[in-house]
Amino acid sequence: MSTARTELVPAAAILPLRHAVLRPGLPEAAAVFPEDSAPGTFHIAAYDPGRAVRACVTFLPEPLPGTGEDAYRFRGMASDPAARGLGYGVAVLRAGLAEAAARGACLVWCNGRTSARGFYEHHGFTARGEEFEVEGIGPHLVFTIKLSGTGAGGGAGVRP
Repeated sequence: MSTARTELVPAAAILPLRHAVLRPGLPEAAAVFPEDSAPGTFHIAAYDPGRAVRACVTFLPEPLPGTGEDAYRFRGMASDPAARGLGYGVAVLRAGLAEAAARGACLVWCNGRTSARGFYEHHGFTARGEEFEVEGIGPHLVFTIKLSGTGAGGGAGVRP
């Protein structure tokens, strides 16, 4: 497991990793999302002991289409390939779920790459609906997780 330290950060802190992992070969502007500076949006970075960003994610308030539940969507989750499997991705996901719960979300969702299905399901997410194609990126599924109460630690998890 990593010695990851997570922090809420400005979008600029995570754009280099997001670009390198999710939009390689495209202009840097391709890694900027319209929601990056929207009200309620937050960004999380996981740092290694040398303060290098090893994973990142962006959460934004957005109801799951077809539901009325308060929800947060996350996107732009990326892990440095050199640090995969060391817990940095899990660290940003957990920190993001906790922050979303602290902000009142009952549900978190994402359009996740089908190839990451095992990761999401291992961390309590459920695939929902049919697989779909994101042009230029590949096959995706919608993944959702219900959040439990927000204790002193802002804990998030699957409801019983």
